[in-house]
Amino acid sequence: MYTLKYQEFSEALYQALQPDPFYIRLLQSITGDKEKREALISYLDYSMYEAEKYGLLFIPGQHRYGASIWSKPLSAETESKKSQEKKAFLKANLGDVVLDAYVQMVDFMSAQLEGLIAPESWYLSIVGIKPEFQGKGLGVGLITDVLAETDKLGLPTYLETFTPRNISFYNRLGYKESASFLEPVTNATYWVMLREPRG
Repeated sequence: MYTLKYQEFSEALYQALQPDPFYIRLLQSITGDKEKREALISYLDYSMYEAEKYGLLFIPGQHRYGASIWSKPLSAETESKKSQEKKAFLKANLGDVVLDAYVQMVDFMSAQLEGLIAPESWYLSIVGIKPEFQGKGLGVGLITDVLAETDKLGLPTYLETFTPRNISFYNRLGYKESASFLEPVTNATYWVMLREPRG
Protein backbone atom coordinates (compact mmCIF):
# COMPACT_ATOMS: atom_id res chain seq x y z
CA MET A 1 0.00 0.00 0.00
CA TYR A 2 1.02 3.59 -0.67
CA THR A 3 2.63 5.49 2.23
CA LEU A 4 1.68 9.17 2.51
CA LYS A 5 4.59 11.53 1.90
CA TYR A 6 2.90 14.94 2.22
CA GLN A 7 0.07 14.18 4.64
CA GLU A 8 -0.50 17.73 5.93
CA PHE A 9 -0.84 19.04 2.39
CA SER A 10 -2.76 16.13 0.91
CA GLU A 11 -5.31 16.57 3.72
CA ALA A 12 -5.52 20.31 2.91
CA LEU A 13 -6.15 19.48 -0.75
CA TYR A 14 -8.75 16.90 0.29
CA GLN A 15 -10.66 19.51 2.32
CA ALA A 16 -10.64 21.88 -0.65
CA LEU A 17 -11.40 19.44 -3.46
CA GLN A 18 -13.75 16.74 -2.16
CA PRO A 19 -16.88 18.41 -3.71
CA ASP A 20 -15.31 18.38 -7.20
CA PRO A 21 -17.32 16.23 -9.69
CA PHE A 22 -14.13 14.59 -11.01
CA TYR A 23 -13.19 13.25 -7.57
CA ILE A 24 -16.77 12.37 -6.61
CA ARG A 25 -17.04 10.22 -9.73
CA LEU A 26 -13.54 8.80 -9.36
CA LEU A 27 -14.40 7.42 -5.91
CA GLN A 28 -18.01 6.45 -6.64
CA SER A 29 -17.30 2.72 -6.31
CA ILE A 30 -15.68 3.10 -2.86
CA THR A 31 -18.17 2.63 -0.03
CA GLY A 32 -18.00 4.51 3.26
CA ASP A 33 -17.05 8.13 3.94
CA LYS A 34 -13.87 7.15 5.81
CA GLU A 35 -12.75 4.93 2.93
CA LYS A 36 -13.50 7.65 0.36
CA ARG A 37 -11.54 10.18 2.43
CA GLU A 38 -8.53 7.88 2.75
CA ALA A 39 -8.67 7.06 -0.96
CA LEU A 40 -8.78 10.69 -2.08
CA ILE A 41 -6.02 11.72 0.32
CA SER A 42 -3.79 8.95 -1.04
CA TYR A 43 -4.63 9.98 -4.63
CA LEU A 44 -3.76 13.61 -3.92
CA ASP A 45 -0.61 12.65 -2.02
CA TYR A 46 0.54 10.49 -4.94
CA SER A 47 -0.22 13.39 -7.31
CA MET A 48 2.12 15.58 -5.24
CA TYR A 49 4.82 12.91 -5.38
CA GLU A 50 4.30 12.60 -9.14
CA ALA A 51 4.59 16.39 -9.60
CA GLU A 52 7.81 16.52 -7.62
CA LYS A 53 9.22 13.74 -9.81
CA TYR A 54 7.96 14.80 -13.23
CA GLY A 55 6.60 18.35 -13.02
CA LEU A 56 6.47 20.96 -10.29
CA LEU A 57 5.06 20.80 -6.77
CA PHE A 58 4.62 24.27 -5.25
CA ILE A 59 4.15 24.59 -1.49
CA PRO A 60 4.33 28.10 -0.01
CA GLY A 61 7.37 28.41 2.22
CA GLN A 62 5.87 30.04 5.29
CA HIS A 63 2.39 28.54 5.36
CA ARG A 64 0.78 25.11 5.54
CA TYR A 65 -2.58 25.87 3.94
CA GLY A 66 -2.38 24.39 0.47
CA ALA A 67 -0.38 23.47 -2.61
CA SER A 68 -0.40 23.58 -6.39
CA ILE A 69 0.53 20.71 -8.67
CA TRP A 70 1.84 21.35 -12.19
CA SER A 71 2.63 19.11 -15.15
CA LYS A 72 5.32 20.03 -17.65
CA PRO A 73 5.76 18.73 -21.20
CA LEU A 74 7.69 15.45 -21.22
CA SER A 75 9.19 13.24 -23.89
CA ALA A 76 6.84 10.54 -25.16
CA GLU A 77 8.89 7.90 -23.35
CA THR A 78 8.84 9.75 -20.01
CA GLU A 79 5.13 10.58 -20.38
CA SER A 80 4.39 6.89 -20.95
CA LYS A 81 6.43 5.93 -17.87
CA LYS A 82 4.60 8.54 -15.76
CA SER A 83 1.22 7.27 -17.00
CA GLN A 84 2.08 3.63 -16.31
CA GLU A 85 3.21 4.47 -12.78
CA LYS A 86 -0.02 6.42 -12.09
CA LYS A 87 -2.16 3.53 -13.35
CA ALA A 88 -0.17 1.04 -11.27
CA PHE A 89 -0.72 3.23 -8.19
CA LEU A 90 -4.47 3.44 -8.85
CA LYS A 91 -4.84 -0.29 -9.48
CA ALA A 92 -2.86 -1.29 -6.39
CA ASN A 93 -4.35 1.25 -3.97
CA LEU A 94 -7.83 2.19 -5.22
CA GLY A 95 -8.81 -0.77 -7.39
CA ASP A 96 -9.71 -1.59 -10.98
CA VAL A 97 -13.07 0.25 -11.00
CA VAL A 98 -11.43 3.52 -9.90
CA LEU A 99 -8.67 2.98 -12.47
CA ASP A 100 -11.25 2.46 -15.23
CA ALA A 101 -13.13 5.65 -14.26
CA TYR A 102 -9.86 7.60 -14.17
CA VAL A 103 -8.77 6.36 -17.60
CA GLN A 104 -12.16 7.16 -19.17
CA MET A 105 -12.28 10.70 -17.76
CA VAL A 106 -8.65 11.55 -18.47
CA ASP A 107 -8.75 10.10 -21.99
CA PHE A 108 -11.85 12.16 -22.82
CA MET A 109 -10.42 15.37 -21.36
CA SER A 110 -7.04 14.86 -23.05
CA ALA A 111 -8.72 14.34 -26.42
CA GLN A 112 -10.49 17.71 -26.15
CA LEU A 113 -7.14 19.49 -25.83
CA GLU A 114 -6.07 18.52 -29.35
CA GLY A 115 -5.46 21.76 -31.27
CA LEU A 116 -6.43 23.83 -28.24
CA ILE A 117 -3.24 23.76 -26.18
CA ALA A 118 0.29 24.56 -27.33
CA PRO A 119 2.58 21.55 -26.76
CA GLU A 120 4.99 23.59 -24.61
CA SER A 121 2.27 24.60 -22.13
CA TRP A 122 2.49 23.88 -18.42
CA TYR A 123 -0.67 22.43 -16.87
CA LEU A 124 -2.05 23.46 -13.49
CA SER A 125 -3.53 20.08 -12.68
CA ILE A 126 -4.48 20.50 -9.01
CA VAL A 127 -4.63 23.48 -6.65
CA GLY A 128 -6.36 23.72 -3.30
CA ILE A 129 -6.40 25.65 -0.06
CA LYS A 130 -7.91 24.69 3.29
CA PRO A 131 -11.46 26.08 3.60
CA GLU A 132 -10.61 28.22 6.65
CA PHE A 133 -7.94 30.03 4.60
CA GLN A 134 -10.16 30.64 1.57
CA GLY A 135 -11.38 34.15 0.74
CA LYS A 136 -8.29 35.79 2.29
CA GLY A 137 -6.29 36.36 -0.89
CA LEU A 138 -3.93 33.47 -0.16
CA GLY A 139 -4.98 31.26 -3.06
CA VAL A 140 -3.14 33.42 -5.60
CA GLY A 141 0.07 32.75 -3.67
CA LEU A 142 -0.18 29.09 -4.67
CA ILE A 143 -0.04 30.05 -8.35
CA THR A 144 1.65 33.42 -8.97
CA ASP A 145 5.22 32.32 -8.21
CA VAL A 146 4.93 29.61 -10.83
CA LEU A 147 3.34 32.01 -13.33
CA ALA A 148 6.28 34.37 -12.80
CA GLU A 149 8.51 31.47 -13.86
CA THR A 150 6.44 30.58 -16.94
CA ASP A 151 6.32 34.27 -17.91
CA LYS A 152 10.11 34.43 -17.67
CA LEU A 153 10.34 31.33 -19.89
CA GLY A 154 7.71 32.69 -22.30
CA LEU A 155 5.44 29.68 -21.78
CA PRO A 156 1.63 29.47 -21.76
CA THR A 157 -0.22 27.57 -19.05
CA TYR A 158 -3.67 26.03 -18.88
CA LEU A 159 -6.07 24.42 -16.44
CA GLU A 160 -9.43 22.67 -16.33
CA THR A 161 -12.12 23.42 -13.76
CA PHE A 162 -15.50 21.84 -13.04
CA THR A 163 -16.34 24.71 -10.65
CA PRO A 164 -17.94 27.81 -12.28
CA ARG A 165 -17.29 30.04 -9.26
CA ASN A 166 -13.52 29.48 -9.72
CA ILE A 167 -13.55 31.06 -13.19
CA SER A 168 -13.43 34.66 -11.94
CA PHE A 169 -10.52 33.75 -9.62
CA TYR A 170 -8.54 32.40 -12.56
CA ASN A 171 -9.56 35.38 -14.72
CA ARG A 172 -7.80 37.65 -12.21
CA LEU A 173 -4.60 35.65 -12.76
CA GLY A 174 -4.80 36.16 -16.52
CA TYR A 175 -6.59 32.96 -17.55
CA LYS A 176 -9.33 33.12 -20.17
CA GLU A 177 -12.00 30.56 -20.92
CA SER A 178 -11.04 28.77 -24.13
CA ALA A 179 -13.73 26.07 -24.31
CA SER A 180 -16.22 24.12 -22.23
CA PHE A 181 -17.21 20.47 -22.53
CA LEU A 182 -19.68 18.06 -20.99
CA GLU A 183 -17.56 15.24 -19.56
CA PRO A 184 -19.63 12.09 -20.11
CA VAL A 185 -18.50 9.97 -17.14
CA THR A 186 -19.25 12.68 -14.56
CA ASN A 187 -22.08 14.15 -16.68
CA ALA A 188 -20.67 17.53 -15.61
CA THR A 189 -19.47 20.56 -17.55
CA TYR A 190 -15.90 21.73 -17.20
CA TRP A 191 -13.98 24.66 -18.63
CA VAL A 192 -10.54 24.77 -20.22
CA MET A 193 -8.76 28.03 -19.37
CA LEU A 194 -5.61 29.33 -21.06
CA ARG A 195 -3.07 31.94 -20.01
CA GLU A 196 -0.55 33.42 -22.42
CA PRO A 197 2.82 34.46 -20.98
CA ARG A 198 3.19 38.09 -19.96
CA GLY A 199 6.27 39.97 -21.07
